[in-house]
Amino acid sequence: MNATVAYQAPLLPTDGGYWANFDEVSKYNVSLNYFERMWLAYYIWINNDILATGIMSFVMHEVVYFGRSLPWIIIDFIPYFNKYKIQNHKIPTVKEQWSCALYVLLSHFTVELPQIWLFHPMAQFFGLETGVPFPSLLKMAYQIAIFFVLEDSWHYWTHRAMHVFPYLYKNIHKIHHYYSAPFGMAAEYASPIEVMILGLGTVGSPILYCAITKDLHILTMYVWIIFRLFQAIDAHSGYEFPWSLHHFLPFWAGAEHHDVHHERFIGNYASSFRWWDYVLDTEAGPEAAKKRRERKLAKAKKAA
Repeated sequence: MNATVAYQAPLLPTDGGYWANFDEVSKYNVSLNYFERMWLAYYIWINNDILATGIMSFVMHEVVYFGRSLPWIIIDFIPYFNKYKIQNHKIPTVKEQWSCALYVLLSHFTVELPQIWLFHPMAQFFGLETGVPFPSLLKMAYQIAIFFVLEDSWHYWTHRAMHVFPYLYKNIHKIHHYYSAPFGMAAEYASPIEVMILGLGTVGSPILYCAITKDLHILTMYVWIIFRLFQAIDAHSGYEFPWSLHHFLPFWAGAEHHDVHHERFIGNYASSFRWWDYVLDTEAGPEAAKKRRERKLAKAKKAA
């Protein structure tokens, strides 16, 4: 159902711009909260749901991606934080930051923007809700938790495949490993094919859920994508702090997990969690190697 249907508000935009539409919506929809009235007024003002969703989705993605990357850029140029840098002998230069930013921006406009523009009709086909009122915080929380698990599984297997098969690595994934010491901006520094493959896990998981349950709001999906962008950028930040999340949630991956992958080019394939790598013995790094040796020795002694 379109955002402008079945609500006590004018179906066509009024003269006077966005805030005039907001005033009209507010007159007839007092039961909606302030954000819900802003949302409804926006869709009425644009008067084209595909255009409205496309603009909002792309702007949201750009603001979050570059906004979240900015603090890591600043930290990279503050000597105090060097002691927390995992590979502290490899600090990205200004040239590297700019080069990466320009490549990512080009990718966003040429690869991701067309996909974002097609997102609304596809989502509507599967029953994604774009109207008001919004879902409860509890519903959003458990749906996003499901998306994290689904995306992490998709990421693990597709990412591992791009390392296991030489053709896939050479022709698709190699560009993402251009920076052996990653930094926040490099989270989406990848080939167009990889952007689409891994992006399918981020967007496809909610769409699959929606197709099965017919119960998903686009706001939940936006919040999920914001969390996913934060996770990806932070995992590529290259910094390990005493307050990093994995110290409190041992199953969380984080920068310490993914930085080793970039340094050694193998292992630690999952995105958000550690359980796939743990269960399937694809953990990377000195500690993981030591545990493998200990298990091998213990098995040899037992066999003897």
